[in-house]
Parts: sequence; C-alpha cells; structure tokens
Amino acid sequence: MFSILLSACSLKEDVSGLYKQETPIEAEIIIPEKFSEGEETIKAVLTQSGKAVENAEFVHFEIWKQDGSVKYEMEQAEEEGDGTYSITKSFDSDGLYYVKVHARHNGSIIMPTKQFIIGELSSSELKFLQKGIQKEEGSHENHH
Repeated sequence: MFSILLSACSLKEDVSGLYKQETPIEAEIIIPEKFSEGEETIKAVLTQSGKAVENAEFVHFEIWKQDGSVKYEMEQAEEEGDGTYSITKSFDSDGLYYVKVHARHNGSIIMPTKQFIIGELSSSELKFLQKGIQKEEGSHENHH
C-alpha cells in the first residue's frame, strides 16, 4: 500500500520536455580599439543558437560615463545585417565609459554591459578601477 502511494507521487522522467526550452541570445559588444576625434561606431553582434539574429524585436544602446558627468539617452540601434547592430556617437570628454546593450529576440532579453576608456583617465577613475581589481584579487579564496 505504501509503495503504491509513493509511486503515485513520483516525478515523470520526461517532465522537462513539458516546459518551454529557451535558448538565450548572446551579444558581443565591439568597441573601437582607439577613439579619435569625431564620431565612432559601437557595435553589437547578436547570435542565438549559433546563428546571427536578424530582425531583433529591439536593440537599444545606453552609454554613460563612470563619474555620472555624461549620460546619453537610450537609443535604437541601426541594423547592419548579419546580426550586427550599431550606433555612432561623438565623445567630447576623456574618461571611463560604459555601454549597455538592451536586446530582445524570440522572447529572450539580454542587457550586457562593457566598459571602455576614451583618452586619459582621471585620478578618481584610476582609483575606481584599482579598487575593482583589488576586490577581484581579494575574492579568490583558497580551500584545502
């Protein structure tokens, strides 16, 4: 009797197949190696299941400076084809910047962020980066 009750409560072996299997989109953010005077293009290459994402539901870029002195409005990216989306921006001041890509395709939403440097860093930006490196180094614990 007890075994009958237990067998009635057991999980189906194929239960995972009953749920929607999502394959997340992936993004590679491409920043110019060197920024020069004038406009620069920042790109994101989107893939899903190893294939280029064409006609994403949306791809927006958001850019800001680490110290908060510069913040560009979120902007719709231009589709270049073959899964590549881009924006072109002019940067008037040196420093530590971030770009965040907001993208959605087939129900999958991602928001990766990448850090980049334009020109020279201020002393406060250098300290900020050094603190981040120290935190990473300090978080590696050795377990024996």
